[in-house]
Amino acid sequence: MQMKILLDEEDMPKRWYNIQADLPSPMDPVLHPATGKPVTPDDLHVLFPMELIRQEVSTERYIDIPDEVRDILALWRPSPLYRAHRLEQALKTPAQIYYKWEGVSPPGSHKPNTAVAQAYYNREEGIERIATETGAGQWGSALAFATGLFDLECTIYMVRGSYDQKPYRKSMMQAYGATCLPSPSNTTQAGRMMLERDPNTSGSLGIAISEAVEDAATHDNTNYSLGSVLNHVCMHQTVIGQEAREQLAMVDAYPDVVIGCVGGGSNFAGISFPFAGDKLTGKHPDIDIIGVEPNACPTLTKGLYAYDFGDVAGLAPILKMYTLGHDFIPPSIHAGGLRYHGMAPLVSRLVRDGVCRAVAYHQNEVFNAALTFAKTEGIIVAPEAAHAVKAVIDTALECRETGEAKTILFNNSGHGNFDLSAYDAYFEGKLVDYEYPADLINEALGRLPAVG
Repeated sequence: MQMKILLDEEDMPKRWYNIQADLPSPMDPVLHPATGKPVTPDDLHVLFPMELIRQEVSTERYIDIPDEVRDILALWRPSPLYRAHRLEQALKTPAQIYYKWEGVSPPGSHKPNTAVAQAYYNREEGIERIATETGAGQWGSALAFATGLFDLECTIYMVRGSYDQKPYRKSMMQAYGATCLPSPSNTTQAGRMMLERDPNTSGSLGIAISEAVEDAATHDNTNYSLGSVLNHVCMHQTVIGQEAREQLAMVDAYPDVVIGCVGGGSNFAGISFPFAGDKLTGKHPDIDIIGVEPNACPTLTKGLYAYDFGDVAGLAPILKMYTLGHDFIPPSIHAGGLRYHGMAPLVSRLVRDGVCRAVAYHQNEVFNAALTFAKTEGIIVAPEAAHAVKAVIDTALECRETGEAKTILFNNSGHGNFDLSAYDAYFEGKLVDYEYPADLINEALGRLPAVG
């Protein structure tokens, strides 16, 4: 009984897959937050190195991964693919369940796949410091790890709710040499504005993005780095799905269902885009690709597909995406990495076009699924990844009812070793199943930017 499927180091992908090459029509343009007109490379250069800007708009199907980036990725890649036999047995399902385990990276999640690449390109352009935001702390940990390797300074604005819930994430960032601040902070104008409005706010990714963008835009030696949402970030993560496809081929398998949690879209893109490309090109037209989000921040399931700011203060570019409104402040649930008002434009486009679909769950049922996984497979997963586990279990139970022996693949995007306070809250019955009221969502959507 094969439990673990491994690739050799030389089999790690040498190129990133760019799904923009296989879309039936081009993506909608990104708009300047001040003018509402399509951004130019010069507009973006105040925040990003030119190579990342080029990748953002590229329609080349594959883009080479620099050797220096691959050398660092080889510290943990290729990551293992596991067959979840014990989970299958516990569920009494005929389905075959596989999971890509990204928790083997030094910071403990999928995030370094793009953090290393972004730090490399910034170093190559002579940037000395990077500013960013982080929700649950996985992205901040990953960028701190990457900037430390390339001798760059790093300032991280961490959503206050997660900053308070997960103090050891801050410790990890500091161990890698970064500075971690709770957001909103008194360091930026955007932060001070939000604190004046609500001194007790738990913050949001949208607020933290505003602070990091302002920081980068007001310091000549500093660029901004984003851990999700943008096209180049999603593309860097496709090493996950490319490896998984090769590993499944080693056991003569191909997924009927691909599942990942969705907050900004990066880990979902990483596991699903290579398979979505197979679907778009007609190689496997019937594959079911599912993004899983929390009911407390239901961007794909209850949001509007429209142009919106990527941040609260309106400093970031305006993107065409599913959104709950840029000033939407989600409740402080424990899946901090899924508390973003918007969604990656590429993920949004695939959902709108029916290539992928979305489901949403409450956090108590998500943590219950995580415990089932821990008791069978031994891994305590991050609250974000637990959303994918819940959808996997539901799909496997459906197979038990129908008798279908589907092959299910999901991205186990990170461990929950820094999230045990969330598990404590679950055990003590303190988790609240919160469903954001429709009238508040509609109110936030009424303040979308006017776009011609």
